[in-house]
Amino acid sequence: MILEKLYFCGSLGAMMNSEMSVREILEWYDAAGVDVTVGSVPFALVEKDAVLTKMPLRESNKEVAKPQRQATTELAQATQEACKNAKDLCQEIDRLDKLREAVENFEGCSLKLTATHTVFGDGNPQAKIVLVGEAPGADEDRIGRPFVGRSGQLLDKMLKAAGLGRDSCYITNVLPWRPPGNRTPTDGEIAVCLPFLKRQIDLIKPDYILLLGGSAANALLENAETISKLRGHWLSYQTTEGKDIKALATFHPAYLLRNTGQKAKAWADMLRLVKDYGLEKTDA
Repeated sequence: MILEKLYFCGSLGAMMNSEMSVREILEWYDAAGVDVTVGSVPFALVEKDAVLTKMPLRESNKEVAKPQRQATTELAQATQEACKNAKDLCQEIDRLDKLREAVENFEGCSLKLTATHTVFGDGNPQAKIVLVGEAPGADEDRIGRPFVGRSGQLLDKMLKAAGLGRDSCYITNVLPWRPPGNRTPTDGEIAVCLPFLKRQIDLIKPDYILLLGGSAANALLENAETISKLRGHWLSYQTTEGKDIKALATFHPAYLLRNTGQKAKAWADMLRLVKDYGLEKTDA
C-alpha cells in the first residue's frame, strides 16, 4: 500500500508539473488541506522504475530464496581436523616422554596461544592410580606442573592422609593448557586434547582412575551426569585398547576450597579408593 501511494504521488507530481498551471496546483493543495510548504518543488519527480528498484514489491505467493547453510562451519572443520591429527599422532607414540614432546609441539589447539606453559602429567609413570583434573590454573600455567596451587596443596594433604603421595600416583588434566581467565573449556577444546589424555592412560596402564570434578568425569567417561550423581560408587573407563579400569569420581579440590562442607564426602571417596587399592586406611 505504501508503495502504491508513493507511485501515485510521483505520477501525480509529474502530471501536475507538466499539465497544470501554478494557480491550479495551489487550488489543489488548498483543497487537500495543505497549509505548509517544505520545498520549492510541488512534488519530486519519481520515475516508476526508480521506485520499484529502490523498494521492490514483495510477492506474497513467491518464496524468497535463502542461502543454504553449510553443514559445518570453518571452526568445526578445523576442530575435526585437529582431533584427527591428535589421534593419528597418538597412535604412533609408545613412550610417555615422546608423548610429552608431541603435546608440547602440537599446534592444533588455540589455548596454546594464550598459555605460558604446556602442563603435561606429573608423578610416577608406573603408578597404579591416575588422578585426572580439568585444566591447569594460573599457578600451574606459571610453573608448568599440574596441581601446584592452593587446590594442589589440598590434594597433597588428602593423598598424604590416605597413605598416598605424588610418588605413588600420576597426576594430569584433560587439557594441557590453561583456558584464559580459568574459563570453562569448550567442547571443541576438550575434543582436541582428549586423545593425549587417553594415550597417557594407555601408556601408564593404571588399575584405578580418580576423576577430580564433573568436567573431568564427563570428558573421560563421555557422559553429562553431575558430579553429585557420579561420585560415591565405582565407575568404569575403557582404554583405547579395550581394558576396563576402575574409576571413581569425586569433587575437585578447588570446589572443596569454596565449599568446605563437602570435604567429608570427598574424604569418603578417597577412603573408598585406598581400601580397594589395599591400603586399608580407615581414618585421617
